[in-house]
Parts: sequence; C-alpha cells; structure tokens
Amino acid sequence: MPLIILEAFIFFGAVYFATSLRFIAEGETPDNINTFANAIAYTALMLPSMAAMGLYQVRSREDPIGMFVRVLAAFGLGSILSIILFYLYPGLYFGRGVFFLTLLFSLFAIGTIRPLYFQFVDQHSPGSRLLILGAGKKASKITTHLRRRSDRRGIHIVGFLPTENEAIAVDKSLLLSQSGSLLDTINQYDIDEIVVALDERRANIDMQELLQCKLKGTNVIDLPTLFERQAGKLKLDLLSPGWLIFSKGFNLDPISQNIKRIFDLLMSIIICILSFPVMLLTALAIWIESGFKGPILFRQSRVGEGGEPFDVLKFRSMRTDAEADGKARWAQKDDERITRVGKFIRKVRIDELPQCWNVIKGEMSFVGPRPERPEFVEKLREAIPYYDIRHTVKPGLTGWAQLSYPYGANEKDAEEKLKFDLYYVKHQSLRFDIIILLRTVEIVLFGKGAR
Repeated sequence: MPLIILEAFIFFGAVYFATSLRFIAEGETPDNINTFANAIAYTALMLPSMAAMGLYQVRSREDPIGMFVRVLAAFGLGSILSIILFYLYPGLYFGRGVFFLTLLFSLFAIGTIRPLYFQFVDQHSPGSRLLILGAGKKASKITTHLRRRSDRRGIHIVGFLPTENEAIAVDKSLLLSQSGSLLDTINQYDIDEIVVALDERRANIDMQELLQCKLKGTNVIDLPTLFERQAGKLKLDLLSPGWLIFSKGFNLDPISQNIKRIFDLLMSIIICILSFPVMLLTALAIWIESGFKGPILFRQSRVGEGGEPFDVLKFRSMRTDAEADGKARWAQKDDERITRVGKFIRKVRIDELPQCWNVIKGEMSFVGPRPERPEFVEKLREAIPYYDIRHTVKPGLTGWAQLSYPYGANEKDAEEKLKFDLYYVKHQSLRFDIIILLRTVEIVLFGKGAR
C-alpha cells in the first residue's frame, strides 16, 4: 500500500511538472482546473496498468531488470489507454509534448524510486507472519527449499507448531509452544497466515479450531500453495491429483483462448516482417559455412498439444551428421556438433525464428512449455509424475521455465523445468504471456541459458 500511494503521487505530480515546464517555456499560464483533471485521469489509468503487470504483488520475486521490464510494459499499456481516453474525451487531452514529458518524468521517477524502496523499505518490512502447523518431514522442506531471501520475500516464518505423536524433523529452536486453543496461539504470536504442513492427513488436528481461525481473519493454506506462491513453481513431491483438481487455475476460458490465438498470429506476422533481413543473412551464413550445400532449415519431430507430434522448424545450427547413428541426444554445453554460425544464432535465439511458421499454423504458441522430442518424452513420462500435464497447452517459442531455469540437458533438468511449466499451465493468461515475452528480451540480450 505505501508503494501504491507513493507512485500515485508520482503520476499525479508528473502531470503538473510537465505542464508547468511546457507552459513556462512558452511564457504562458497553465489552466489549473484542467491540469488537475488531467492528473487525476493519468493517475487513474497508470495505477491499474501497473497492477495489471503484477507490480503491486506483495510477494514479488522479480530482480531489478525484470521489474523494469514490467514497468515498461505497464507504461506501454497506460499509454494505449490514455490515447483511447483522449479519443473518447477530447477535453482531457493535454497535448503531445506534455504527454511525452509526463511519461518521461514519471518513468524516470519510478525507475529511480522503486529500487530504493525495495532495497531500504521492503526488505526490512516484517511481511506476513506465518505459523507452520506441523514439524515433520513435510514441514522441514520449508527450511530447506525456501532458504533464499527472494523465496521468503513478503513473509516471516514465526515458527513451527508440532502436533501430537509427530516425529520432529525441524530445528527445535524453531518450535512454538501452544497454550490454550489454536486461536489463542494465533493471537499470542500475532499470526497472519497458517500453513498446514502435516505428514499425515489424519494427524491429530482439530478442524473446528482451524475453521475458527479462518473465520477470525487468519488465512489458511497448504504446503504446495506456499511453495507455488513463493518460488514460482510447483513442488512435484507435494502434489496430489486432488490438489490439482480442486486448486484454482489449470483452465483457460474460450474467450481467453481466442484472444491468445489472435495475439500469437499478430506477433508472428510482426516478428516475421521485422526479422526478415536477419533471417535472410542467417540463411546465407549457414549456406556459406556448409560449403553451399546441405539444408538451411532443420525439421525435427516434437510433441505438441494433446501429445500430438508435429515438425518444428529451426535454422540448422549443428553439423548434418550430428545424429548420424540415429540416436537422439540432449544438447550439451560446448557441444562439438554445433557449427560456428550455429553457436552464435543459438546464443541470440535466431535459430528459433522459423518457428513463427509453426505458430501461424497453430501447432505452437508464442508462450508455453518448450516442445520435446518424442524419444525424450516417452522416457520422461515414465520417470516424472504429472509430466503429461504440460501437453494440455500448446508448446511455445519461449516459456516460464526458460526464464526460470538453465537449459535442460538431462532427465533431472527436465524434472526441474516441469515444476515451472506446471506453474505456467496453472496460471496462464495473456498478462503472464506478455510478461514472459518481455523478460525473454533480457534472455536474448544477455544470452542466458543458450546452448
């Protein structure tokens, strides 16, 4: 809330500052009444735009670059909404010069103040006070898997409350003593949220006491939900079919699906037009390096939506004899099969550009789990639980797992990436897709995760 109020003042003040600067330069006096209306309208549009890009999430895990990318996306959305507003209500239009200065000043102010706020204010705030109900093996996963400061952002774990006949698996210094009812304990330690982390479902726990706590305003969640929220992924060893069925998400309504499809088509056409010179030079470079022979494009069978196979298109980045023995292999770091041109186009993701055709055909989406080869999928299905859930959506050119985890080169990596893929499938939305696309720009610019 303090950040929202602070940025509301920034948006509001930016209009006054830009208007004053513009009118002073022209030797005129601004209309204060009109300026006030403009400032209210601009603030009323920009704050929801910031919220739409997830910039006011209490437990944001974003790094500074990712945060700035979201801010840019929010300003883009706010600018579009402002133009629409000016068209509908011309009286609120305050000129291109003033509008540009307003955007510039507010972007500079927020880009400066936000890092300072999170550095000196947010990191020292106590966060939501959590009580972990349980102290066994499941509860101990919290101390082992939420060790990083970013994973604990927005929360403060007060302690663990063991149940009767439970084998203690956490540090005894973290245990809380219960005096009276569970509600008494909640009030004693000023708890905001209870995390149920019991090894046995039928452990000695009074559901009426839990209900009473919830009715008094204390939020109650389970362990998988805590990991999902804090780490941005789903813990496979904590999932159950019941949790997957009854938890929110894992669905995209028909209207959202149609909007996503339109978005995919527009993005594919725009990318193809803008990148055509780059694709032409890439094709020429591959052709020259291969001695003016050999294929420029590379077709490979991948598993798509519903488990259906399709041929993915890529610029060829490996030698033509990369798999002469017919055995499918993961790409490794410093893989000797990769050509000199291939090493560069893989690093900046140019090799993926032909997949825009797969998107236009409807075989892929811009954002989604990366499609795997059938040979790998067959093994991964047997080894990793819930692996097929990633095939309930179209595969993508980029995805949440690509942003969150390094390049997968073995079965263990595939399991780790699945945690992020399942998170995407559960939370898929156009907003999430836009954020992932913008973050992909960072990956391309800095060459992270490419092999």
